[in-house]
Amino acid sequence: MERTAVNPVSWSVEMGFNQGELVTGQTRTLYISGQTAMSKDGRPEHDGDIAAQLAVAVDNLEAVLTEAGMSLANLVRLNVYATDIDALFPQYGVLAGRLGAAGVAPTTTMLEVRRLAIPGQLVELEGTAVD
Repeated sequence: MERTAVNPVSWSVEMGFNQGELVTGQTRTLYISGQTAMSKDGRPEHDGDIAAQLAVAVDNLEAVLTEAGMSLANLVRLNVYATDIDALFPQYGVLAGRLGAAGVAPTTTMLEVRRLAIPGQLVELEGTAVD
């Protein structure tokens, strides 16, 4: 697989994401359901704490990737849903740091939503990975 960043502008790279990613060659594609701050036994964790929830959501996203024989480095698309974008921004370094350490800047969309499916959850991560 070969990945090529597509950036007609440079500001997005400075913020940690590419405008597009062209993937060519023989690949496997993993579509990852929204990951939140759920424990391994399916209980919500860290009610009201967006920073802690974001950290667990990234861990859960990474667990799905690992189970498929991939890593954060394979992410080509990441959707971030938050119930309060203003509260998320100061904590976003948790996610950006993990992606940066993996050497990846996936295409990203961030949306504020009224609520998530599980009461008390504040952030959800949904991704697409290829290898």
